[in-house]
Amino acid sequence: MSPDMSHAPLVSIIVRTRNEERWIGLCLEAIAKQTYTRHEIILVDNRSTDRTVARARRYGVTLVEIDDFLPGKAINDGIRASRGEIIAIISGHCIPVDPHWLANLVARLDDPEIAGVYGRQEPLSFTPAADKRDLAITFGLDPRIQVKDSFFHNANSALRRDIWQRFPFDEQVSNIEDRVWGVEVIRAGLKIAYEPTASVYHYHGIHQDRDISRAQQIVQIMEGLHGPHADMTKIAEGAIRVAAIVPVRGNSLQHDGVSLLGSTIDYLTSCTSLTDIIVSTDCADTADLARRHGASVPFIRPAALSEKYVDIVQVLTYSLTEMEKTLGIFDLVVVVEETHPFRDPGMIDDMVSLALDKGFDTVLAAKPESRPVWLDGEHGVRQVGKRDFVPRALSEERAHLGLMGLGCVVRPALLRAGTLFGEHIGLHSVRHPLASVEIRTEEALQRCLPLLKHEPVA
Repeated sequence: MSPDMSHAPLVSIIVRTRNEERWIGLCLEAIAKQTYTRHEIILVDNRSTDRTVARARRYGVTLVEIDDFLPGKAINDGIRASRGEIIAIISGHCIPVDPHWLANLVARLDDPEIAGVYGRQEPLSFTPAADKRDLAITFGLDPRIQVKDSFFHNANSALRRDIWQRFPFDEQVSNIEDRVWGVEVIRAGLKIAYEPTASVYHYHGIHQDRDISRAQQIVQIMEGLHGPHADMTKIAEGAIRVAAIVPVRGNSLQHDGVSLLGSTIDYLTSCTSLTDIIVSTDCADTADLARRHGASVPFIRPAALSEKYVDIVQVLTYSLTEMEKTLGIFDLVVVVEETHPFRDPGMIDDMVSLALDKGFDTVLAAKPESRPVWLDGEHGVRQVGKRDFVPRALSEERAHLGLMGLGCVVRPALLRAGTLFGEHIGLHSVRHPLASVEIRTEEALQRCLPLLKHEPVA
């Protein structure tokens, strides 16, 4: 039974953002599930160039746009646009851990001597080791009242409006506006509270990485005591949209009752991580086939995008643009082609989990290759990768054959920028012995029919 909020003070939640498309949906979805329901959300956005604002509008936010970012001024601008007696502040890339975050955060403000309260910050699985260490040391499990300590952190904090009117945030400093504010209120004889039950996930830390190996040792001990850090796949479950795009040029290959596109769609339907399956084609017959197997075909691709000189990234960028017009914004895109029909059950779901849990921009299906690899080009033949004769089982060096058509998970912002590969790339080593087999002709399809007819779909 939901608590009676009719007499509860209104809380204005200030969310500062700039290009937080990756996180803002998760942040606002968690806020929408709070038990303390009497709140409004003020989004202070520093002219994001991605889909941050579009995604946030779905949650009924009040938008405040700013051109030049100064942290204290951004918060003050948000508060000036708000109505609440209590102000909560959360970064656009922080995610409340549970539905009691807001209630636990503002409860400490009943004490008039407490100027402000800040909550716990927990790392994610892919947070750098030094940041995990610093977060664990800084944000412990015991609540405390700070009488002399002026530490305060606006990634996750709250204060009363009357306090803000006396002590607005400094609008000139370029950073640590929260600690500057903390000094002022402590000097005025007020107190600061730390409330660990008001916790958020924060993917980066409060300090720069230092000695990585030492930090990893400390993190290993901490995780042994307190358990592993948050699994991003579980956090994102039910809160993100993952679309598979199957690009097909012309008529899909079919023979003797076997349809490569149909088998591909049937496989994708078995994937629990996918919310949408989109076939991008220039052919009406292929579109009809896709729909019969349960895929969505929201557009017919222009024939010009099927010319031999057009690369796959152009096709995918166009497809994503058209998808977003009618289907909305996606968190991840999975690219698969019908020409690679041999996938292990669960492969796509594993790749999506890898992208989430490790924070990768791109995850590519790849076949490990420990044998020597040779490139033949305009400068002749040259060897890459392994250059010794150490037995393959003992070699520490591995080349990987990228199999994008088999599976590639990518963040939409990269596709919009015209590329598939970001700075942080993960490889999913495929196990299926036929994973690298590619079928692009009817002859190849006929030769593979005996294998395809006995190949399980899921």
